Amino acid sequence: MSRVYNFSAGPAVLPEEVLKEAADEMLDYRGSGMSVMEMSHRSKTYDNIIKEAEKDLRELMGIPDNYRVLFLQGGASQQFAMIPMNLMKNRVADYIITGQWAKKAFTEASLYGKANAVASSEDKTFSYIPDCSDLPISEDADYVYICENNTIYGTKFKALPDTKGKPLVADVSSCFLSEPVDVSRYGLIYGGVQKNIGPAGVVIVIIREDLITEDVLPGTPTMLRYKTHADAGSLYNTPPAYGIYICGKVFKWISRMGGLSAMKALNEKKAAILYDFLDRSELFKGTVEKSSRSLMNVPFVTGNEELDASFVREAAEAGLVSLKGHRSVGGMRASIYNAMPLAGVEKLVDFMEEFERKHK
Repeated sequence: MSRVYNFSAGPAVLPEEVLKEAADEMLDYRGSGMSVMEMSHRSKTYDNIIKEAEKDLRELMGIPDNYRVLFLQGGASQQFAMIPMNLMKNRVADYIITGQWAKKAFTEASLYGKANAVASSEDKTFSYIPDCSDLPISEDADYVYICENNTIYGTKFKALPDTKGKPLVADVSSCFLSEPVDVSRYGLIYGGVQKNIGPAGVVIVIIREDLITEDVLPGTPTMLRYKTHADAGSLYNTPPAYGIYICGKVFKWISRMGGLSAMKALNEKKAAILYDFLDRSELFKGTVEKSSRSLMNVPFVTGNEELDASFVREAAEAGLVSLKGHRSVGGMRASIYNAMPLAGVEKLVDFMEEFERKHK
């Protein structure tokens, strides 16, 4: 069977080049006589893999020297607790609620202190990003938290909130490496890699050094302290070694593609093809306010649940898979991450046009 166009929100499409490289090295990684899957994380060979991955990520993102890069486990969801455990010194934090994941992070933070919802778009089913230019930031807040791109609802912060001097913490799981980023504007950036960077099982945390301290909330487990992993170079325990190896290959692939500026240009081109069609379609409708649209996740509906189900089924038969919307919102969603080729988006739009002709 030939490869399909995979529009899954995560685990998601990976660059074919990277998969082929990994396949070529599966049984023998560069003359080591073994797979990276079998290799000790304490070996010199693996040490080179993880160090090179970090070096390449630093170059791609222009990460300043006073930030640490941590390759961790537990997914983005574990960070919902790890962030307040490590950063909530005053037991106060402000959260901007723009979707389910921000809401879950807010609920988790409430276990450790006073989490304030300083803005929300829940009033319109998270279909927009609220104005964050002048928020009621708490004077004693330890940080301000956002989910920068909302996978389920297809919204994205186009301007970062004014945190009034408080460290900004951002979950970038579904827009990681999709465009250039000024890391110095954040205290901590993190994301699960299974959407835009690698296989499930790795979460990358980029954290400013002054936020890594011994001063954590009482009862914080050793494994949930940033200092534990920073001091050990992400090798305190056995890391998700193979996943990190694939991430490293994706970093090199992005560099070969021209870096983050080139990725942004390609992502804008892909998204424009899909959004332009949705804007002129009489059957399909996008669900997000134009000013808040994500380049990565594009939700849309026909307004008829049976028709939506037919579309998802027929699209899969045509080799366009995983287009069903998140169970909490229904409809359809096309996730068009970095590794989704332009041809995949073009084929999707051609199919949508044909479907519309049949069902108008």
